[in-house]
Amino acid sequence: MVKRTRSYLPTTQHALSLLGTQIAIARRELGWTAAEFAERLGVNAELVSRIEKGAPTTAIGTVLEAAVLCGVPLFGVDPTDLRDLAERQRTQLALLPQRVRAKSTPVSSDF
Repeated sequence: MVKRTRSYLPTTQHALSLLGTQIAIARRELGWTAAEFAERLGVNAELVSRIEKGAPTTAIGTVLEAAVLCGVPLFGVDPTDLRDLAERQRTQLALLPQRVRAKSTPVSSDF
């Protein structure tokens, strides 16, 4: 089976790098080695290294769990406010149409 490579937008790469760096800083400020952090997170030290480097193929749930474990604020919001923010967003989503159809492009008959 051939492994496919995927390219990511620069903004995505910058966001991953930023979050990984924030996690690395928080881990070191807590005084945890990569091995200790990996044990707390339930992964291996290699995965911790990939998270901290901002590897795009790392599972988002694992990255977010690492951030929460280290105390890195997500979305610039206090952790206690995340539940309320998520609920407000679900309410907003419920007000939008369930389906989005592609907009048809008018055909010009002006040859």
